[in-house]
Amino acid sequence: MHYSITIKVLGLLLMVFSLSMLPAVVVSFIYEDGIHNAFIYGFIIVLAIGFLVWLPVRHRKREMRTREGFIIVVMFWVVLGFAGAVPIHLAPTATTTFTDAFFESFSGLTTTGATVLYGLDDLPKSILFYRQQLQWMGGMGIIVLAVAVLPMLGIGGMQLYRAETPGPMKDNKLTPRIAETAKALWYIYLGLTSACALAYWLAGMTPFDAIAHSFSTVAIGGYSTYDASIGHFDSVAVELICVFFMLLSAANFGLHFVVFRSRNFKPYLKDPEYLFFLGITLLLVMMVVSVLWVTQTYSAFDGLRYGLFMSVSVLTTTGFGNADFASWPLFLPFMLIMAAFMGGCAGSTAGGIKAIRAMLLIKQGAREIKRLIHPTGVFPVKVGRRPISNRVIDAVWGFFSAYIVAYGLLMFALLATGLDFITSWSAVGASLNNLGPGLGDVAANYASIPDPAKWLLCFAMLLGRLEVFTLLVLFSPHFWRR
Repeated sequence: MHYSITIKVLGLLLMVFSLSMLPAVVVSFIYEDGIHNAFIYGFIIVLAIGFLVWLPVRHRKREMRTREGFIIVVMFWVVLGFAGAVPIHLAPTATTTFTDAFFESFSGLTTTGATVLYGLDDLPKSILFYRQQLQWMGGMGIIVLAVAVLPMLGIGGMQLYRAETPGPMKDNKLTPRIAETAKALWYIYLGLTSACALAYWLAGMTPFDAIAHSFSTVAIGGYSTYDASIGHFDSVAVELICVFFMLLSAANFGLHFVVFRSRNFKPYLKDPEYLFFLGITLLLVMMVVSVLWVTQTYSAFDGLRYGLFMSVSVLTTTGFGNADFASWPLFLPFMLIMAAFMGGCAGSTAGGIKAIRAMLLIKQGAREIKRLIHPTGVFPVKVGRRPISNRVIDAVWGFFSAYIVAYGLLMFALLATGLDFITSWSAVGASLNNLGPGLGDVAANYASIPDPAKWLLCFAMLLGRLEVFTLLVLFSPHFWRR
């Protein structure tokens, strides 16, 4: 294990991340909110720590191996969470404890959207902007951005890309060179963010709100600058724009790349995973809207409006709100939380187990039924017209098993902190799936739960963001053997 190269990369990435605090300084001066010192001090502290970590090993040059890639990915998310918490903790009007500051920072970077802050309408603009920016950076993965930079520093990045990229088929690259792949992903990401911000502005948002909400929409994060979230604007146009970009951001970014390169939208209509995801979305919307109509919770128009928005928001694991779905009748709150377990497509900014895995689990289940009827039959599992190897199927089942076990253990741990069953069940699901809002005591925010529960949920966020195995592999004795 080459620890020197790991330390060197962490130092470099910390120094790069420190620059992310400077835009908030500008925002603070523009709106004269008096919080600029928190971000200036945060920038200096993180930059200095990164420099001191990098300095002793700056001349070390070794090829990064897969093991170092896994360590750097996991450690950097943790270190980045602490670094991002510094200005939030230093800001006198934000949080009172470092636990809350870390929770807010980590929730933003993992695009979970669970918050311990309330009274957002009155918070300084720089704090609000910084939260949104954390989600935007975490959306595509700060490591992928670093992959585009590291080759210029003489450090290979393929191992980082394979460890960070979500989905069961990680070795598919968009371009021959990994640096070009990372750049292509970020150009698409930036383009979608710009288009979303422009659409929000044209729909009536202020430039600040348009930019801030475009960050969390494309990142599928869910942070807002208002306690009422998207519901604050009370605008059908804003909500439809949000739904459109949430659905677009839940698609595989490799699919966006193919569409952009070919100048043809047909790939969206031919991709089996995205079609499956849209089909599940339509089914969920129909079920939610029907129940809202039957129970006369809203009028016909409002039932469609709120049912559509909340179904898409929760299924994509964004977590925006235009209504209090936790108070909806019958099974709707629980069904929506369960829907988030699937999430968006592999290679997207969404959380959950991903649509491709859900589709493969269903197909594998159907194959087992056929085998019971025809024991000697051969029934390949296909995605589109392409057969999927048993190795991939085994990996999906292994992932699903680990996911469920992790969920169960975390829920029991949360129950041990004194939280009730509904709160624990939904909080773990919302954190593990990077959703954000839950039920019970965490329906509005996470401020009231005890500190041990917050740290457990941070671990769940990391587990979900890195899709379980990237983190769990570090707990395996085989990983550390020579």
